This record gives sequence, structure tokens and C-alpha cells, in this order.
Amino acid sequence: MASAISANRAELLAIANAVATEKMIDKSIVIEAMEEAIQKSARNRYGAENDIRAKLDPRTGDLRLWRVVEVVEEVEDYFKQVDLKQAEKLQPGAKVGDFLVDPLPPVDLGRIDAQSAKQVIFQKVRDAERDRQYEEFKDRAGEVITGVIKSVEFGHVIVNLGRAEGVIRRDQQIPREVPRVGERVRAWIMKVERQNRGPQIFLSRAHPEFMKKLFAQEVPEIYDGIIEIKAAARDPGSRAKIGVISRDSSIDPVGACVGMKGSRVQAVVQELQGEKIDIIPWSEDTATFVVNALQPATVSRVVIDEEESRIEVVVPDDQLSLAIGRRGQNVRLASSLTGSAIDIMTEAEASEKRQKEFAERSKMFEEELDVDETLSQLLVAEGFSELEEVAYIDISELAAIEGFDEELGQELQSRALEALERREEAQREERRGLGVEDDLAELPHLTEAMLVTLGKAGIKTLDDLADLATDELIAKKRGGEQRRRNNNTENRRERERSERSEDKGGVLGEYGLSEEQGNEIIMAARAHWFEDEPASEEAAHAESSQ
Repeated sequence: MASAISANRAELLAIANAVATEKMIDKSIVIEAMEEAIQKSARNRYGAENDIRAKLDPRTGDLRLWRVVEVVEEVEDYFKQVDLKQAEKLQPGAKVGDFLVDPLPPVDLGRIDAQSAKQVIFQKVRDAERDRQYEEFKDRAGEVITGVIKSVEFGHVIVNLGRAEGVIRRDQQIPREVPRVGERVRAWIMKVERQNRGPQIFLSRAHPEFMKKLFAQEVPEIYDGIIEIKAAARDPGSRAKIGVISRDSSIDPVGACVGMKGSRVQAVVQELQGEKIDIIPWSEDTATFVVNALQPATVSRVVIDEEESRIEVVVPDDQLSLAIGRRGQNVRLASSLTGSAIDIMTEAEASEKRQKEFAERSKMFEEELDVDETLSQLLVAEGFSELEEVAYIDISELAAIEGFDEELGQELQSRALEALERREEAQREERRGLGVEDDLAELPHLTEAMLVTLGKAGIKTLDDLADLATDELIAKKRGGEQRRRNNNTENRRERERSERSEDKGGVLGEYGLSEEQGNEIIMAARAHWFEDEPASEEAAHAESSQ
């Protein structure tokens, strides 16, 4: 580039064409860069205070250099202004306020100027190349691309994509895969970001979407939309699960993905370095999908808690280790696939849990309703678990229980209501003991039990509550998938990690309040802020009138 400034016209155009072709950018950008470099060098020669312009004809290579000056009555800046007398020499008939062109002779650039010009051109071309790369890749996120490994830096793989470079960060690589410089590699484009040092193209081989795209390339029915991958979960390099569904009842989605003698799935497995892939039929019925997701283990029973987004799965004793998988892998992938936390337990444990819950609920009814053990157990056997259920159920449903009549039902409801009042009074006293103001009790949707929880969290005034965001108030606790709690060291470590990573959730997360209810509580708590404003304005107005 150093010779570009002092070259003849043909050489200037030849250099511009060569750079534009090599960098795959518009020739006009190179021409503009040359003009800017010449302008900078000319200012160094004639003085930086001058407004010097350069124009390189892209067809002929002719170079024009001039200085722009303004016509004024009295010159204050001799570099950028001329009076009428000097202006007449440059352009007859010039008037005050006109901008004139003062031609300059071509400059013979020295070595320092040439180097400076070279840097300007390189920077301009580099910026244009980065813009071109970003424009080319910005809309390609989500595609699978093939490149050549250029280098490995601090565990991150730099991939030559032809017109740009991408990076596969360490956490997006397949474990135990050893990248080698010069090897071809396929990866999924996660995102493209514009940064000061140029566009950053982040690639991944560990993301579930990469596996889904590979199946789309190997299975024509997926590419055509006949079969859809509804869910995917991966333990990169080890094992994966995908849930598939067919829009054509005559096509088996699992068989189509497996292929003749497993040819299709094996092609994906080889690309993923031997990662075992379980292909399971997807189902809208959560229980059915969970049973499928835990394959190859056999499931006896599934209990779904939609409010807590948790699933309790009961398996035969001999299926426990298979359902959990090595280091909890099978249940972890199934949990990720279904989007719910899964608790695995044996039939013996489930029976023990049911018996414990039965005894606890029976004891509660026996004490709160002041009834004998037989009657309390009968209520639990009929599906009652809370006092509220007994207190507010239709009397006819209580009377319909074998051995009950309407009179007994009314008596039980009366006692349940009294028990709830006693419980609420006790909670009210506890709430006041914690220093929670009565104003909070007037807010919608808040019970005395909730107010006690707020008090224990240090929220005791309307302002304390008003300062919270809705999520901080009602967000439910989210824990990782739960595994069978054996006494061996490995599972104990897994459990401890799970407990440490559990999200604390909102202050009232355990009460199942909706987002709408949470918003109403927060807005009601903030209402007094707005009520104070008109009052203060009226007071100010009264003072001024006096």
C-alpha cells in the first residue's frame, strides 16, 4: 500500500481492484480509503488547518487535490477564508458566503506520509471487511456450518469459516473430543455479535439444537416437516434423548429417525463422537411422555403436581438404578426433556410415604375436628387433606360418604370453620408479635399465614412490601431434577449440589399466588404513595393562599 500513493494512475486503479477482490468488499470503499489517506498526507504537507479534499476518478485514475475556502469580508482564518479580492482570482463574480475550490498541485509523499497513508487505507479496508462479515452472518444464527480448525487457544477452538472466523468455546465443545488444526468441523451458529474487534460468531457442538439440525439433514421427513422434534436434551458426548411426533399417521416417527438398520441415527451418533441417542415418541399427555422419557426403565405410576411443576414417578425396586441412570443421567435428561422436576422412588418408598401422609392427615383431623381416629381416617380415605376442603365443600358431598348423614356433615363443617378461625387467630397473634402492621392485613389475597411469612422475611410495613417487584414476592421455588436419595457417596454429592443450586424463589412462592394476584398486592401496597401527593399539593396551595 505504501507505493499506492505515489503510483501512476493505472497502478492506483489496479491496487484498488486487487484489494477489493481480495477482501471481497466494494471497490468504492477502497477508493474512498485512498482519497482519505491522500487528504491526510496533504494536510501534513500543507498544514492540518486547511480543509483539503482529494478525488480519485474510479475509471481513469485521475487524482485531483484542492482546498476549500469561504469568501468573507474580513479574513479571520487565513487557512479556510479569503477576502473578495483573492476570491476574484479564484472565481470571477464570487460573493461573500460562497465556498470556493482552490486547486493544489499534487504532493510528492515522503516515506513517513506513505506509511501514514498505508495505515489509513488498511484501517478503512479492515472496517469495511468487518461490516461485510457481520452483514453476511448476522441472520444465519441457528444454521449448521462447516469450517476448518485454524487454532486452539486456551481450550477455545478458532474455526475458519471462509469469509470469517468463528469460535467454539470450551463449554460448547463435546467432552473428550480432541480438536486438531486443519481438521474440518461442523457446528451450530449460536449467535453473532458486533464487537469493536469485529463480528464474533459463536459456535456450538454441545447444544441440543445442533443435534436437532443434524437429524434434519439425515431424515428427509424432518426436513419436510412431516416429523417434528418436539423436545431434545443432551449430555454432550455421552447420551441424549429426543421426543418426536409425526403429522402423518402412516409414518412411524421413531422408525423414520432410526432409519434402515439404524443408518440415519448412526450418522448423527458418529458426528457426535458416539453419543448414545434415545428416540422416543412425544405425547401431549405429560404422564405418557414421562413414562416414555424414562425408557428403558419400567414405570409403575406417575403423579403430577402441576402447581409446583414436579412429577413423582414410582418404579419397581429392580428398575430403580435403571430409571436413575449412571450418576443420575437418565432422570436428568428425562427432566430436561419434559421441563419438570422428577422425583424417583420405589413402590416400597411410595407406600411408606402414603402411609406417613395418611397418618399425619388423620392425626390433624382428629385433633382439629375433635373426632375419633376412625372418623378422621375415613375423611382421609375419601381424599380430604386440608381443613379448608371440609369447611367449604358442598354439604351433600359430605353426606354422601358411607356412614355419614347431613347432620354429621354440618357438624364437621362447623368444627372445621371453628378450627380455621382458631388457626387464623393464632397466626394473627404471631404476625403482630413479629411487628407486621395491620395495614398489610387489609391488602387483597393476603392471609394471616402469608403475613407471618412476610414478617419472618423482615417485611412489616406497606413501604417494605411496596418496594418489592412481583417476582420477588410470588416467584415459585425452582429446583433441579431430583434423584433417588441412596446413601452412597455419589448420590449424596448429587443431592448436595442440587440443594445448593436451588433457586430461593419469592417470599410467598410456596402459596401459589398468580402473577395477576401478585401485581394486585404490590399495587395496593403502593397506593398510599399516590394518595399522599394530592394532599401535599392541597396543603401547599392552602399555605400560599394564606
